[in-house]
Amino acid sequence: MGISSALGPAAQVDLPGARINYHEIGSGAPVIFVHGLLVNADLWRKVVPEVAAAGHRCITPDLPFGAHSIPVPEADLSPTGAADLLAAFLDRLDLHDVTLVANDTGGAITQIMLTRNRSRVGRVVLTDCDAYDKFLPQPFTPLPRLAAVPGLLRVMLELLRFRPAQRLPVGFGLVTKRPVPPEIADSYLLPSRNSAAIRADLVRFLRGVHKRYTLAAAERFHTLELPVLLVWAREDKAFKVSFAERLVRDLPDATLKVIDDSYTFISEDQPELLTELIVEFTRLHAAP
Repeated sequence: MGISSALGPAAQVDLPGARINYHEIGSGAPVIFVHGLLVNADLWRKVVPEVAAAGHRCITPDLPFGAHSIPVPEADLSPTGAADLLAAFLDRLDLHDVTLVANDTGGAITQIMLTRNRSRVGRVVLTDCDAYDKFLPQPFTPLPRLAAVPGLLRVMLELLRFRPAQRLPVGFGLVTKRPVPPEIADSYLLPSRNSAAIRADLVRFLRGVHKRYTLAAAERFHTLELPVLLVWAREDKAFKVSFAERLVRDLPDATLKVIDDSYTFISEDQPELLTELIVEFTRLHAAP
């Protein structure tokens, strides 16, 4: 098991209470890719190479959301703590005028970060993600409560050992239209299945998830005077297009692009279209 070589060589960085892996490829204006719950940098393996080829420095951190490889027992994994970790990552790498590209739970963490510290961010691409009162959406809403039951999360992760179970809604069936390749599913699921310390991180993260954090961020959307591109899957069952339309109304400088033949993980189902939209957006809103 290992992260795709398409993302570039691995490196490590020390953040408050945490050391994390990240991958980097290309040069030019920085684009940071933010994944969500129980996935890692591999989520972006089909998008990053072409964005880098278009003239960008592409960086994909493995954030401690359950598919990471380095335990972070001292890290604050509350939603605000995770948002501050992301901000600290940008600080530590001394990145400026960053384009953030975020998906799923990572989109919620990005929204929280933007309303706390967006000094290094120039523009944002949000693909289908949590916001408002959906943090987490059905059928994942009970996960924070279930994570509090000793041993239950481990049982659920063991069930996902079986490939057919991975196509269930509680696996990847709700977020990808097509099966996730076995080696990628292993990249996502083996860390928490094999490591008690990684599972402990995942439990801490899940137990902190609550819609009050995303609702509080939404109250400050009117202050976000930066370009935001929303790329949304028309067929998404977890986050409807009407959800994206609400975000467009509430964010001062937001545009919506709708993608066909995809679920939540557009980077998995329609990577070429997502890549084109990211590159077009960064060129349209490039720093003077």
